[in-house]
Amino acid sequence: MVVMVSLERERADIVDRFKTAIRHSREVMIGYYITGEADFVLVVTAKDMQDYEQFTRRFFYENADIKSFKTMVVIDRIKASFAIPMDP
Repeated sequence: MVVMVSLERERADIVDRFKTAIRHSREVMIGYYITGEADFVLVVTAKDMQDYEQFTRRFFYENADIKSFKTMVVIDRIKASFAIPMDP
């Protein structure tokens, strides 16, 4: 799943607290602090939708710093690479 997360307020202490939560979550595989429509983009793993629902309740709904989150279910991975292209 790809999840866009918006914080209630963008203050340094709130951002830092959420970054710490991301680092300590075993379900969050990748986390980006971004500009634009949301504050963070997360790549989250779950064994099934019930597992994901439990994660959202614990990670998002119980966190007063979260304004909203939007989940996008990945249908197919077309390309995944973090390699940096090098000129020959």
